[in-house]
Amino acid sequence: MNKLLTTMFALAVASVTATVQAQKVTPNAENGGKKVAMCVGCHGIVGYQASFPEIHKVPKIAGQSASYITAALTAYKGGDRKHPTMRAIADTLTEQDIADLAAYYSTLGLAEGDAPPAAVARQPSEKVQALIARNADNNCTKCHGANFNTPNDGTVPKLAGQYADYLFVALKAYKAGSHPMVGRSNAVMSTQVKPFSNAELKELASYISTLPGELKTVPESRLHHSK
Repeated sequence: MNKLLTTMFALAVASVTATVQAQKVTPNAENGGKKVAMCVGCHGIVGYQASFPEIHKVPKIAGQSASYITAALTAYKGGDRKHPTMRAIADTLTEQDIADLAAYYSTLGLAEGDAPPAAVARQPSEKVQALIARNADNNCTKCHGANFNTPNDGTVPKLAGQYADYLFVALKAYKAGSHPMVGRSNAVMSTQVKPFSNAELKELASYISTLPGELKTVPESRLHHSK
C-alpha cells in the first residue's frame, strides 16, 4: 500500500509540475527576435532555395499567425512533419523558444495591413475553381478562407502569396503521409489531397501563389537592425 501511495504521490507531483511549467510559457516577441539565428540562414533570405530532400523555396513565414507557427514547429518536433532539417532544428527548441519565435514572426507581417478583399484578387480559371470546389463539403476555402488569407482557425496557415513550389511540395507531403523524409501526418489534409493528382496540386499551388496576402520574407539585415 505504501508503494502504491508513493507512486500516486509522485504522479500527482509530476502533473502539478507539468501544469506549472506550462503556465510559465508566455510568448515574448522581443525575446523571439533574439533567438532567430537558426532561422535567418534560410527564412531571412528572399527567394532562398532548399535542396534537400526536395528542391523548393523555403516558405515565407513573416506574417503567419503565432498559433500556426507554434503548431508547425511542434509538428516538426513531434515528428508529424518529417523534413530532416526542420526536425533537427525543432528538436533544439524548448516550448518557450517556440512560443517566442512564433510571437516574433507573427508581428512582422502586421505592418502590411489586411490583404485586399477576395474580389480584388485574380479570379481562378474554371479548371482551378473546379479543383478548389472538388471536395464540396470541406473544400480548401472552408479552412483557409475565400481569399486563402483568412483561415478559420489560428493553427491553419495563410496561403495567399506563398511560393508556389513550396505549396506544391507541402501538398505532396500530406499525400506522402508517414514517408520518413518528406511526409506530413495530418488527418484532415491527407484526406483533402488524396483526390488530387500531383499535376492538379501543382495548378492549385500556382494559383494560390498569385493571390495578394500578408506573407513575406524579412531580409536578415533588417532583422538584425530591428533588435
